[in-house]
Amino acid sequence: MMDNLRAASNHVVLKIILGLIILSFVLTGVGNYLIGGGGDYAAKVNGHEISRAELEQGYNNERNRQQQMLGDQFSQLASNEGYMQQMRQQALSQLIDQALLDQYIKDLHIGISDDQVKQAIFNQKAFQTNGKFDNAKYSGLITSMGFTADQYAEALRKQLATQQLINAIANTDFMLKGETSKLVDLVSQQREVRQAVIDVNALAAKQTVSDDEVSQYYQQHQNSFMAPEQFRVSYIKMDAASMQETASEADIQSWYDQHKADYSQPQRNRYSVIQTRTEADANAVVDALKKGEDFAALAKSKSIDPISARKGGDMGWLEPSTTPDELKNANLTQKGQLSGAIKSSVGFLVVRLDDIQPEQVKPLADVHDIVADKVKQEKAVDAFYKIQQKVSEAASNDNESLAGAAQASGLKVVETNWITRDNLPDELNFDQVKQAIFNGGLVGQNGAPGNNSDIISVDGDRAFVLRISEHKPEAVKPLDQVKAQIVDSLKHDKATQQAKAQADKLLADLKAGKADALKAAGLTLSASKSFDRNAQDPVAQSAFNLPQPADNKPSWGVSEDMQGNVVLIALDKVSAGNMPQAQIDEMVKGVTQNNAQIAFEALLENLRKEAKIKYGAAAQNQ
Repeated sequence: MMDNLRAASNHVVLKIILGLIILSFVLTGVGNYLIGGGGDYAAKVNGHEISRAELEQGYNNERNRQQQMLGDQFSQLASNEGYMQQMRQQALSQLIDQALLDQYIKDLHIGISDDQVKQAIFNQKAFQTNGKFDNAKYSGLITSMGFTADQYAEALRKQLATQQLINAIANTDFMLKGETSKLVDLVSQQREVRQAVIDVNALAAKQTVSDDEVSQYYQQHQNSFMAPEQFRVSYIKMDAASMQETASEADIQSWYDQHKADYSQPQRNRYSVIQTRTEADANAVVDALKKGEDFAALAKSKSIDPISARKGGDMGWLEPSTTPDELKNANLTQKGQLSGAIKSSVGFLVVRLDDIQPEQVKPLADVHDIVADKVKQEKAVDAFYKIQQKVSEAASNDNESLAGAAQASGLKVVETNWITRDNLPDELNFDQVKQAIFNGGLVGQNGAPGNNSDIISVDGDRAFVLRISEHKPEAVKPLDQVKAQIVDSLKHDKATQQAKAQADKLLADLKAGKADALKAAGLTLSASKSFDRNAQDPVAQSAFNLPQPADNKPSWGVSEDMQGNVVLIALDKVSAGNMPQAQIDEMVKGVTQNNAQIAFEALLENLRKEAKIKYGAAAQNQ
């Protein structure tokens, strides 16, 4: 139900809550708000300070989000100081909303138990492998984000509390049966319509247009008759993929020897841990283990880490890249080896090395074809860059032709026909190439050919050198080239005006009860056709704007069809339609979602009105 709320709102709470519960919370940096920062405050909300660090984090999160969403367009927006200032203000507004909601949750005494927090962690797909909770993945992820287990649990607790509030709001709205019935009748309504079409094209064929009218139209609409800037381009294309190379067995062996790490699995270790709050507790655990007590049993009863404790301390298989520094620094090298008390950021650890999987390297025979392809690819790329060098030097030495570059490289020069920004050949359709052609830097004086371009590299190991052979600037097309187009347009305009005038007169006559008006005009009504509200036909849409027929007489109107003809409409009948129950349920769901969004917005507005919000220097100086 909350998906529409998320789409409809810009508030940080809805954006954060309604995704993967805590992963998005961490990855967007909201967790850092709990860790905090110093410096001048950005705002005070009922005495609660929003720090400058929090504002900067929120601003950077929103900037990164928009950059990912908008791509190249974001660079243009980012150069607008006003736009970036608005983004910073939006980030601060979101932080204020979050603070108000946190305070409201506290006033309502909404609480989240430890069991709820644990279950939320276990249910996170980001922490699962093959559908089961993976303690190693969990530990690695939260550590990489700078969280301890306690900090992460507290962040999640706040997250779940806010979600509980939003769910309460979203689930309070409903529709009465009578309301639903009336809405269904209105939405599913059917209208039966007859049409009489005034053919605009037939009328246009009878129109006349004078030379003065053509000339006047041409003068008033010259911007509609612009011939775009045109170019003829000569170019040489270099493509690494087209450069066929061979790979000898010696080359393959040499490459494999240099890249064995690419075909190996590093040594993996499996650890078990027991986490304690104090060093004394850790030493007591070590003593108990030395006396023969079971590690798994001690982990379940003594460890303060609920995740690893549940599995008897087992951390799963860890590679060097995912092994926490505390475990690495324990220097355990033998199966079953036990550490002493290890100080860590989460208290103290007792670690046992349970098992070791040695490094495994795939033999060359198993990856021979893959390596051969790599060798060929590298050789092709080397040849590609060498030929680029030849072309670049030759194109620079002879800057008024590509002939020298073609001779030096053995590649051919390709010449395009006249091209514009809108009909660039597919082979040249790259942003870097378009910029070189159309930015004016390669055009000589008075449209004469200019210099050769530098090497232009594009995606996929391809490159070009090009020059502008001929150039035509943007200009108004001569009248004789567009006269026929103008004549057709003027005739059509006159015909449309005539048809509308005729339709208006007929409409007045029909409403006055002159039943033979259509026949006198040579028009007939079509057979009756039924439309529903989903019809995209403009005639149907006009029919739903007409009043319902009364006294067994049609309701008349005027519209245009999709071909531009003028249409007289006779609305004969309005009746209720049918709607499948599934569709009714979806409609009710949409209405209640919208109402819930309104309620949520009202809640935030009231919280803001009642709050004491003071903006600090960190916000005012942005």
